[in-house]
Amino acid sequence: MLRYIGKRILLLIPILLGVSAIIFTLKTFTPGDPARQILGNNATEEQVDAKREELGLNDPVLVQYVRYIAGVCHGDFGDSYRTGEPVLSEIAPRILTSAKITLGAVAIGAILGVLLGIISALKKYTWIDSLVLVVSMFFQSVPEFAVALVLILIFAVNLHLLPATGIETAAGYILPMCCIGLSSVASYTRITRSSMLEVLGEDYIRTARSKGQTEAKIVESHALRNAMIPVAQSIGTSLGNSIGGGMVLETVFSVPGVGKYIVDSITQRNYPSVLGGALILAFILTIINLLVDISFVVIDPRLKTTIISGGAKKAKKAAA
Repeated sequence: MLRYIGKRILLLIPILLGVSAIIFTLKTFTPGDPARQILGNNATEEQVDAKREELGLNDPVLVQYVRYIAGVCHGDFGDSYRTGEPVLSEIAPRILTSAKITLGAVAIGAILGVLLGIISALKKYTWIDSLVLVVSMFFQSVPEFAVALVLILIFAVNLHLLPATGIETAAGYILPMCCIGLSSVASYTRITRSSMLEVLGEDYIRTARSKGQTEAKIVESHALRNAMIPVAQSIGTSLGNSIGGGMVLETVFSVPGVGKYIVDSITQRNYPSVLGGALILAFILTIINLLVDISFVVIDPRLKTTIISGGAKKAKKAAA
């Protein structure tokens, strides 16, 4: 198991190199001059050229890239073009904010999705089953920013129950969490429903029923644990989607998280901040996927041998 974890950690190196290389390539073709953006339109060409030289923007792209990667290896993600502060020190406090929103959103989506999936499976082919699927699909189909605007209109503008923007109070986290979480309800519902129907058709479930156990006891003690393996796998994907969706919604709700920091940095041509944010998010997502793979063993110890011998892909296939 430790060998497998070590291999996955080593995979971080090509992943982060790939992310940084892609962003460096894209910024080369992006219109706009960071030096001009920093100094303003009133700056002379001499001042702009001096600023470009100071920032190292006159060097070849490959030289800039190698210099940046060398700095990252020493924990230096560069300095922000806008503030002059180290990028890592600016991102660090924002990670906690984004983590709260992401984890809260995943919790909301998972709890609602699992509950609806269980209800849908137990009431299969009834009007309740159809209603659950229609409602969950609705929230998946509607864009997150549209849901955000509707919730702001209802709970902030009309009812004055929650703040429309900012996180000065704990209530400020509720709307962003709900917007991101509702979009993943359909996925959890479908996975839970499908898994529950498959498990409820197994022989050991019929044996439990023949012994006179109640349906609630069967679901709680026998079916739910085995049905949660695919759900645990989807949590990793949902975390990634929530982080991606959070980049937009943090801007909508003016939440000072990593997503808003990256979006603002893109508009400002603040490339060190964009690179730093992207690399940190890539690192976090890779670690999340590793933890999800390890969670398979916790949920179902039978998968330990599969992971050690064949890797996470075979484990996922066996779990599904």
